[in-house]
Amino acid sequence: MGLKAYRPTSPGRRAMVGSTFEEITKKKPEKSLLVSLKKNAGRNNQGKVTVRHRGGGSRRKLRIIDFKRDKVGVAAEVLGIEYDPNRSAYIALVQYPEGEKRYILAPLGLSVGQSVMSGPEAELKVGNALPIGQIPVGTMVHNIELQPGKGAQIVRSAGSSALIVGREDRYTLVRLPSGEVRRILNICMATVGQVGNVDHRNVKLGKAGRSRWRGRRPAVRGAAMSPRDHPHGGGEGRNPRGMNPKTPWGKPALGHKTRTNKVSDRMIVKRRGK
Repeated sequence: MGLKAYRPTSPGRRAMVGSTFEEITKKKPEKSLLVSLKKNAGRNNQGKVTVRHRGGGSRRKLRIIDFKRDKVGVAAEVLGIEYDPNRSAYIALVQYPEGEKRYILAPLGLSVGQSVMSGPEAELKVGNALPIGQIPVGTMVHNIELQPGKGAQIVRSAGSSALIVGREDRYTLVRLPSGEVRRILNICMATVGQVGNVDHRNVKLGKAGRSRWRGRRPAVRGAAMSPRDHPHGGGEGRNPRGMNPKTPWGKPALGHKTRTNKVSDRMIVKRRGK
């Protein structure tokens, strides 16, 4: 993936860095794999805001991605690499011999015309999905299941990959992008390789408007609010917090650990950051 800097024709353009989309080979999405996407602006099924600073943005349609890779033992041909507005990674359109088409996450190095396969008998090459217990130690993987048959849940964003570091009885030890080492059942599926679009992290929006296009609304500092709106607010001039950092509702923030009494804690061998 290539990056391009813009001529500084305005203050917003001066720091802007965008993608050249060199890897994209197909402009229009497959209509049979599109569904309407209703905007919820950060609200849950009760209409309550559970994620702040969301709303507006360009209209999108959801691409149905095959995270399960459950068509076992059948090779599919890659027809094209596409942009997906709903995720940072690119997606690949693949077609099976009987004509069925599916979207998968496009790993780094996958190109049009290649074949991909899933299942225990699949070859160990980029884009193929295998049970993680059959993938050799030292291999980079992505699109990893946590529960057999549920579909991939982790390591799906642009440029991310996990490393298989060992075996332990019926589990495989995997080092995740965060640095956490975790046990994953050997029968869970994982895809060989690294997720593509690795330069996504180097893109600079350059102006506030590009965040608004993505559905991100402005975030206001608590210190700039009144004391009735935020615990950090109020006072004459600029003032220190005078307390531990808090959310607008008085809950601890910035470093407060929220992972407590998780059943899956027993699957963690090494915490991130340690």
